[in-house]
Amino acid sequence: MFHDFDTKFRTVASGPTIAAALVAAGLLAGCIIQDPGYREPPPVYREPPHEYVPPPDAYGSASQNTYGSVSQNTYGSVSENYGSSGESEPAAAGFDVNVRVTEAPPPLPIYDQPPCPEPGYLWTPGYWGYSGEGYFWVPGTWLYPPQVGVLWTPGYWGWNEGVFLFHVGYWGEHVGFYGGVNYGGGYIGHGYEGGRWENDRFAYNTAVNNVNTTIIHNTYNQTVINNNVTVNNVSYNGGRGGLNAAPSRQEVMVAREGHVPPPALQLRHVTEAAQNPAMLARYNNGRPSIAATPRAAVFDAPNVVGARGAVPFQRAIQPQKPQLQVQQPQQQPGLLRQVPPQGQPLRQQPPVQQRQNPQEPRFQPPPVQQRPIQPQ
Repeated sequence: MFHDFDTKFRTVASGPTIAAALVAAGLLAGCIIQDPGYREPPPVYREPPHEYVPPPDAYGSASQNTYGSVSQNTYGSVSENYGSSGESEPAAAGFDVNVRVTEAPPPLPIYDQPPCPEPGYLWTPGYWGYSGEGYFWVPGTWLYPPQVGVLWTPGYWGWNEGVFLFHVGYWGEHVGFYGGVNYGGGYIGHGYEGGRWENDRFAYNTAVNNVNTTIIHNTYNQTVINNNVTVNNVSYNGGRGGLNAAPSRQEVMVAREGHVPPPALQLRHVTEAAQNPAMLARYNNGRPSIAATPRAAVFDAPNVVGARGAVPFQRAIQPQKPQLQVQQPQQQPGLLRQVPPQGQPLRQQPPVQQRQNPQEPRFQPPPVQQRPIQPQ
């Protein structure tokens, strides 16, 4: 009896119950969210920005600029300065103007070039920068260039419409105009005679560079002839007492080429010089104790070079205008005599009485004692 009941129950249960279960399972299977797994999206190429972004706080904010109250940082707007300059400033031949000062910069100090630390370093000569404290010396230094094949064009001060303008330096394939200033180390006023690129290696001219040939082997020796007969330490172009030099046609074209911005270490070198009171011209009188360094931003290295001479500072900054001094003739008694017109008698002048100082007693010679003459 129980066997027949179990068989009937299974038959009934295996009919519509199983079918309903299958239908429900199918519906539930349609509602289950199946995770296909994470798949990384295909890489999208993004072109790097064209503008150079300097390191943060390299020169502080614009209100606390190293070069005083100017609206741009030390190297100005990079998109304008290091790109194609165009012809927006024809008077400046496309050079970037950053600082305007009313007083002339001091003359360049006399110093020796420190030895090149290792192959690949290029010489960047020293110059006078400007801050709210006045002119400060940026020591010359050996610096690794930002890329292979570029050369440094130094900045310079130029006179224009009553003020001195600073034209910032830049890296480029060619050396441009730097005011005709004889910075030394191959920068004789025009061009660069300190070395050349040979493929990806820089060759040094030992005639104008301090290079240890036992360490640096890629060298040559070529005598540099400077056509500038006047040897001086003037650090600016134009104006009274300045250099009379103008950019050549080739140098104007170089200024319009694409330029490479200075590396962060070069910017830090200028910043530390501006923050060092010993670099201020009003303290060192144009003769800084740190005139050149073997590496950038290292002012306490063993091979730091001090200035060994300088042109007098005040005479170079504020040239004195010649003053006309008119000497009045001093009339002395007995030397001048008025000549009367013809036919008139000569008028006698009263004798000139010399004023005596009442505090000083008048000198009276002692009385002469007369001795009687005795007969012989």
